[in-house]
Amino acid sequence: MSLQGKITNALLSAMKHLEDSKKSITENNENKLSNHVWRASAELEYALFLFSILRQNEHQSHPWKVELESKQLEVPPVIASTQELLQKAKVSFESGDLLEAHKNTWIARGYLMKVQEVLEKKRK
Repeated sequence: MSLQGKITNALLSAMKHLEDSKKSITENNENKLSNHVWRASAELEYALFLFSILRQNEHQSHPWKVELESKQLEVPPVIASTQELLQKAKVSFESGDLLEAHKNTWIARGYLMKVQEVLEKKRK
């Protein structure tokens, strides 16, 4: 499978796990929620690794910042925002805008890291 196919599959898999995480929220099942968020994060890490390979000849600084405070973070809206970012990443990737796709994937991964922080703090 090509790098492009692997990136597309990773984005789709992350999107599926986020959709499943929303179901876990409605079921009030924090273990399932945490598992789906972790799996989505893993898929995005893989996608970012593949982006770095695909874009290896380009200058790759990442000035993209995640502007979320984990102290007052609400998990459901952040998951919804992450889904929107991944949808944008998928559309950008399919249209050949690798930089925009990479950026949206990077920010989405950052959002999920913040969600993981919140879930970890709740667990302790």
